[in-house]
Amino acid sequence: MKKTKMLKKNYEFKKVLSKGKYYTGKNIEAFIQDNKKNYNLLGLAISVKTAKAVRRNHIKRLIRENYKILEEKLENGKSIVFLWKKGVDIKNAQYNLIKEDMENIFDKANIIKSK
Repeated sequence: MKKTKMLKKNYEFKKVLSKGKYYTGKNIEAFIQDNKKNYNLLGLAISVKTAKAVRRNHIKRLIRENYKILEEKLENGKSIVFLWKKGVDIKNAQYNLIKEDMENIFDKANIIKSK
């Protein structure tokens, strides 16, 4: 399994959040933009107001793990930023719920490779 490449710089996040297309699920939101590279970039942004550090990191780990599983099925050349929805209880941060949300978002965005 290949290592997931991450967005790290503030300007990278700003570019995707301002120019990317917006998709929403029950618990997570996603901004997706073409990046003209041969690989995908993943960014995670969980607000400090959502929870304390331990819970925020738990949510990030769940999102990252689900993304790793689905990454092989996605088209290359996308920058994706996931946000935890405001007002959604962090008790909803469960592996299978996040996976369903991601699959729905990727399906709406039409970035799943056709076989």
